[in-house]
Amino acid sequence: MTRHPGLPDWLRPVEDAARSITVHDLTRFMPPEDEETRESAVLMLFGEHPDHGPDLLLTERSHTMRSHPGQVSFPGGAIDPGETPEQTALREALEETGLDPDGVDVFAELPPLWLPPSGFSVIPVLGWWRESSHVSVVSPDEVHAVYRVPLTELRDPAHRIVVQGPVPGWTSPGFLIGDDHDVICWGFTAGVIARLFEYLGWIEDLPDAPVQELPDYMLVGRRVLSPEDLDDLPKPNTDFLRRRP
Repeated sequence: MTRHPGLPDWLRPVEDAARSITVHDLTRFMPPEDEETRESAVLMLFGEHPDHGPDLLLTERSHTMRSHPGQVSFPGGAIDPGETPEQTALREALEETGLDPDGVDVFAELPPLWLPPSGFSVIPVLGWWRESSHVSVVSPDEVHAVYRVPLTELRDPAHRIVVQGPVPGWTSPGFLIGDDHDVICWGFTAGVIARLFEYLGWIEDLPDAPVQELPDYMLVGRRVLSPEDLDDLPKPNTDFLRRRP
């Protein structure tokens, strides 16, 4: 199979992994065939910073948003009619960070992943930041901060945590990012990073990493679930859990 020209050697394993990785390696939930989903795409953008080397572009949502305040995520959003996932991911990255899409080479896509609470089917679009451009907060009402997170920090066990999520008994792999390593990356975004990096052999699963609860501002607007609600939650529909060690 033809390789994408121009990728740095350190990014080639990601290109190779994208050809063989399946939804069963990444998540417990894939889009159900018998249920309508909302199509969306996110940009998983790998760059190379002159000061800290290979990195990953992430955003932190505004702390005052009604939905998922303060959550760290990949740039992205709903696919508009007539758009491809690549076009959506690049458009959203421009709108959120001011990124120049002309400097990005998209080299792969991961399988669609399902987010049951929102009904979104999310396609992670993998890109190489061939020509880095300035990025910053474009709309403070939507984005609190923009980060270029060094891969060395994401791979460092000292910055790994387990997050106690809002659903009783539910945990997520997590990362501490930012200059002071006090910003929590968890949930969908941390799951994609962790499972892809595990597949690459870049990190190992750390179920015994320090447990950290979410700050109050991240829980604003979330409904407290009753035992009956827990019974109604969607059941995993992939082989992800059976494949775990």
